[in-house]
Amino acid sequence: GLPIPDIEHIECPYWYKNGGELSKDDYGLKAARALENKINELGANRVAAFIGEPVLGAGGVIIPPDTYWPEIERICKKYDILMITDEVICGFGRTGSWFGCETYGVLPDIMPIAKGLSSGYLPIGGVMINDRVMDVLVEKGGEFAHGFTYSGHPAACAVALENINILQEEKLIEKVADETGPYLKKRWQEFENHPLVGEVRNVGLLGALELVEDKAKRKHFPKDRKVGEICRDICIEKNIVMRAIKDIMVVSPPLTITKEQIDEMHDLVKSCLDLTAKKLGVI
Repeated sequence: GLPIPDIEHIECPYWYKNGGELSKDDYGLKAARALENKINELGANRVAAFIGEPVLGAGGVIIPPDTYWPEIERICKKYDILMITDEVICGFGRTGSWFGCETYGVLPDIMPIAKGLSSGYLPIGGVMINDRVMDVLVEKGGEFAHGFTYSGHPAACAVALENINILQEEKLIEKVADETGPYLKKRWQEFENHPLVGEVRNVGLLGALELVEDKAKRKHFPKDRKVGEICRDICIEKNIVMRAIKDIMVVSPPLTITKEQIDEMHDLVKSCLDLTAKKLGVI
């Protein structure tokens, strides 16, 4: 059950909720230094690794300030602690780089990967490790062995390899970085003035709209109003998929999306936000 023993948590770098009057950069440093405070609280000899998603996906597409991950990396190196970036969501182009850690300019020791490895066509996941970790495993055990019956499944591996080939040959990740990612950001930012939207978040082809009751005070709706669920249901009726994470509406379009499709998505999202606001009596 949860919580799991010997796993400690620090706050996520959620500027909109926790940043107060701090700038995003200052808050990013403050949030990262919570790791150093936790290490000192526990004792560095009792901390093996820090693990985090480059962008917190299932928590509401919480995009960290640019200062956050470099400071996390500095702290991990200072205390000789392994840094693990969970690339299951961010990996293989989602943020406009091959991996989310590249988007934020850091180099982890360990990277779990999945989802984008095969673009979801077959289930496959893996773990990438650097020489520092590999050398210890080889020295102590002689090999880096997989421990699951279906590890290295040939069909899944073949699909993953071809998927990576397509990403490279069609330059899909470069397209996200140079074309569709910036265009989505441009169109997404237009929602900043919507009466329901407190914060607009976007990196690459990940986007979130945080719905609030009072924009000036960053005040959320009462939970029992279930605003996210209302908006999600309206989206389904209008033939667009936006996931509701509490009152945060999230999109994660395919890497093959075009600018024209982004325009279509924008117009549908705008319509759904307006209908949600009307249902809530906001407009």
